[in-house]
Amino acid sequence: MTPEPVFLADALASFTERWSPRIVAAVNDYDVRIAKVEGEHVWHVHDHTDEFFLVLDGELHIGLREPAGERTVVLPRGSVFTVPRGTEHKPYAPAPAAILMFEPTGTLTVGDRHDEVPDHVDATTGHALG
Repeated sequence: MTPEPVFLADALASFTERWSPRIVAAVNDYDVRIAKVEGEHVWHVHDHTDEFFLVLDGELHIGLREPAGERTVVLPRGSVFTVPRGTEHKPYAPAPAAILMFEPTGTLTVGDRHDEVPDHVDATTGHALG
Protein backbone atom coordinates (compact mmCIF):
# COMPACT_ATOMS: atom_id res chain seq x y z
CA MET A 1 0.00 0.00 0.00
CA THR A 2 1.32 3.41 -1.00
CA PRO A 3 1.17 5.97 1.81
CA GLU A 4 -0.87 9.11 1.17
CA PRO A 5 -0.39 12.57 2.66
CA VAL A 6 -2.51 13.43 5.69
CA PHE A 7 -3.73 17.01 6.04
CA LEU A 8 -3.83 17.57 9.80
CA ALA A 9 -6.71 20.07 9.72
CA ASP A 10 -8.90 17.52 7.90
CA ALA A 11 -7.80 14.75 10.27
CA LEU A 12 -8.66 16.86 13.32
CA ALA A 13 -12.04 17.79 11.80
CA SER A 14 -12.91 14.09 11.41
CA PHE A 15 -13.56 13.49 15.14
CA THR A 16 -14.84 15.35 18.20
CA GLU A 17 -13.76 13.23 21.19
CA ARG A 18 -11.32 14.78 23.67
CA TRP A 19 -8.27 12.88 24.97
CA SER A 20 -8.86 10.13 22.35
CA PRO A 21 -5.88 10.13 19.97
CA ARG A 22 -6.01 9.17 16.30
CA ILE A 23 -3.04 7.59 14.53
CA VAL A 24 -2.19 9.65 11.44
CA ALA A 25 1.12 8.02 10.46
CA ALA A 26 3.83 5.60 11.52
CA VAL A 27 7.57 6.23 11.67
CA ASN A 28 9.54 3.03 12.18
CA ASP A 29 8.07 1.55 15.39
CA TYR A 30 6.39 4.80 16.44
CA ASP A 31 2.87 6.13 15.98
CA VAL A 32 2.24 9.76 15.11
CA ARG A 33 -0.95 10.60 16.99
CA ILE A 34 -3.14 13.67 17.05
CA ALA A 35 -5.68 14.51 19.73
CA LYS A 36 -8.15 17.16 20.69
CA VAL A 37 -7.74 18.00 24.35
CA GLU A 38 -9.51 20.08 26.96
CA GLY A 39 -9.51 19.93 30.75
CA GLU A 40 -7.39 17.49 32.73
CA HIS A 41 -5.91 14.17 31.69
CA VAL A 42 -4.61 11.91 34.48
CA TRP A 43 -1.32 11.66 36.39
CA HIS A 44 0.60 8.83 34.72
CA VAL A 45 4.06 7.45 33.95
CA HIS A 46 5.58 5.81 30.89
CA ASP A 47 8.29 3.60 32.40
CA HIS A 48 10.06 2.70 29.14
CA THR A 49 9.60 5.59 26.73
CA ASP A 50 9.78 9.35 26.44
CA GLU A 51 6.65 11.16 25.24
CA PHE A 52 6.90 13.91 22.62
CA PHE A 53 4.27 16.68 22.38
CA LEU A 54 3.76 19.30 19.66
CA VAL A 55 0.98 21.83 20.21
CA LEU A 56 -0.88 22.36 16.94
CA ASP A 57 -3.51 24.75 18.30
CA GLY A 58 -4.31 26.30 21.65
CA GLU A 59 -2.15 25.80 24.72
CA LEU A 60 -1.14 22.70 26.67
CA HIS A 61 0.08 22.63 30.26
CA ILE A 62 1.96 19.58 31.54
CA GLY A 63 2.34 19.03 35.26
CA LEU A 64 5.56 17.20 36.11
CA ARG A 65 6.55 15.43 39.31
CA GLU A 66 10.34 15.47 39.33
CA PRO A 67 12.96 14.70 41.99
CA ALA A 68 13.33 18.44 42.67
CA GLY A 69 9.56 18.83 43.09
CA GLU A 70 6.45 19.54 41.10
CA ARG A 71 6.35 22.05 38.25
CA THR A 72 4.22 22.88 35.23
CA VAL A 73 5.46 23.60 31.72
CA VAL A 74 3.24 25.77 29.53
CA LEU A 75 3.30 25.02 25.83
CA PRO A 76 1.76 27.58 23.48
CA ARG A 77 0.86 26.77 19.88
CA GLY A 78 3.89 25.72 17.85
CA SER A 79 5.97 24.56 20.81
CA VAL A 80 7.36 21.10 21.53
CA PHE A 81 8.26 19.30 24.74
CA THR A 82 9.46 15.82 25.61
CA VAL A 83 8.48 14.22 28.92
CA PRO A 84 11.37 11.93 29.91
CA ARG A 85 10.59 8.27 30.54
CA GLY A 86 9.81 7.54 34.16
CA THR A 87 8.55 11.08 34.86
CA GLU A 88 5.06 11.29 36.32
CA HIS A 89 3.08 13.85 34.35
CA LYS A 90 -0.42 15.19 33.80
CA PRO A 91 -1.40 17.11 30.67
CA TYR A 92 -4.03 19.84 31.04
CA ALA A 93 -5.62 22.18 28.50
CA PRO A 94 -7.41 25.23 29.96
CA ALA A 95 -9.33 25.65 26.66
CA PRO A 96 -9.79 23.40 23.61
CA ALA A 97 -6.45 22.57 22.01
CA ALA A 98 -4.96 20.16 19.48
CA ILE A 99 -1.72 18.22 19.95
CA LEU A 100 0.51 15.82 18.05
CA MET A 101 2.47 13.10 19.85
CA PHE A 102 5.15 10.55 18.95
CA GLU A 103 4.94 7.33 20.94
CA PRO A 104 6.05 3.75 20.34
CA THR A 105 3.28 1.74 18.71
CA GLY A 106 1.17 0.09 21.40
CA THR A 107 1.87 2.72 24.09
CA LEU A 108 -1.19 3.32 26.29
CA THR A 109 -2.32 6.94 26.63
CA VAL A 110 -2.46 6.45 30.40
CA GLY A 111 1.04 4.99 30.63
CA ASP A 112 2.25 2.00 32.62
CA ARG A 113 1.10 3.40 35.97
CA HIS A 114 -1.66 5.94 36.52
CA ASP A 115 -4.28 7.39 38.83
CA GLU A 116 -7.90 6.37 38.36
CA VAL A 117 -8.90 7.14 34.79
CA PRO A 118 -11.83 9.57 34.54
CA ASP A 119 -14.63 8.92 32.04
CA HIS A 120 -13.51 11.71 29.70
CA VAL A 121 -10.06 10.14 29.14
CA ASP A 122 -9.78 7.33 26.61
CA ALA A 123 -7.29 4.70 27.82
CA THR A 124 -6.18 3.48 24.39
CA THR A 125 -3.18 2.76 22.20
CA GLY A 126 -4.70 5.12 19.62
CA HIS A 127 -7.52 4.80 17.13
CA ALA A 128 -7.25 4.52 13.37
CA LEU A 129 -8.04 7.73 11.55
CA GLY A 130 -11.36 7.81 9.74
